[in-house]
Amino acid sequence: MNTKTFASHADTQEKSVTFEQLSEHAWAYTAEGDPNTGIVIGDDAVLVADTQATPAMAADVIRRIREVTDKPIKYVVLTHYHAVRVLGASEYRAEQVLASQDTYDLIVERGEADKASEIGRFPRLFRDVESVPAGLTWPTMTFTGKMTLWLGKLEVQLLQLGRGHTKGDTVVWLPQERTLLSGDLVEFDATPYAGDAYFSDWPQTLSNIAALEPLALVPGRGPALKGADQVRQGLDSTRAFVSDVYASVKAGAAAGKDLKSVYRETYEKLKPTYGDWVIFDHCMPFDVTRAYDEATQYRDPRVWTAERDRQMWETLEG
Repeated sequence: MNTKTFASHADTQEKSVTFEQLSEHAWAYTAEGDPNTGIVIGDDAVLVADTQATPAMAADVIRRIREVTDKPIKYVVLTHYHAVRVLGASEYRAEQVLASQDTYDLIVERGEADKASEIGRFPRLFRDVESVPAGLTWPTMTFTGKMTLWLGKLEVQLLQLGRGHTKGDTVVWLPQERTLLSGDLVEFDATPYAGDAYFSDWPQTLSNIAALEPLALVPGRGPALKGADQVRQGLDSTRAFVSDVYASVKAGAAAGKDLKSVYRETYEKLKPTYGDWVIFDHCMPFDVTRAYDEATQYRDPRVWTAERDRQMWETLEG
């Protein structure tokens, strides 16, 4: 069967990196829609949220950090379990790797399958993949609901505000300066990947973020958001996309249509509004497949394997 190759395989262009300060203690490492990293520089230590996909790529984050501070990188936070976010962790040599217990459980259940699947999907994003140590990236400490760290006098809260992108989603919140590192719960001008999502829960989780009234936010992908208005735009556009996908898929499923028909309809419906967002063509098959699962028979996301990726892509893009 002649199928369109994974959209991300045609994505070969390197992105230029921006490293900018958002508040007194928070910095954003962003790269034109590639996965972002958030950095908190406290009084006595540094915290990094989301590590980049490989140690070789993490080395560039560390180089930028070292341009502004020589404080030790004590904490790495995994906002969720996806390989593109966690496999660079070893490079930081942090004292603690922190994650929610739900994220830990997902690594146990599907970490190996996800690692193989993501490396197959995103060749460019796993630059120097041979630098990734054998095995999986494991948290050294987990929490449920809320955990507070003190970097000297700086309070850093790790919060589970609800399910969305995954069941383990964690945000990093600096209450003293109202700055938030959201992981992939929030994207900006970039298509949310929802292959492991909870569509029914995600909009409420975004409302829970909004209730904190952040003044700055590092999204999972896209430029850093500065000021209440930009933060609101990021939350609103992410919520709109997730809601539009699910509404279209639910309507198709309720009408008894098969996945391929629902995919074509939903793609055509959303393309005029969201088609210019980064990785739209890549994410839509995964997003619609998960939404169809949730609307029909699978409350919890099924495990993606490299083989399931290929079968899904052939079905929808063949």
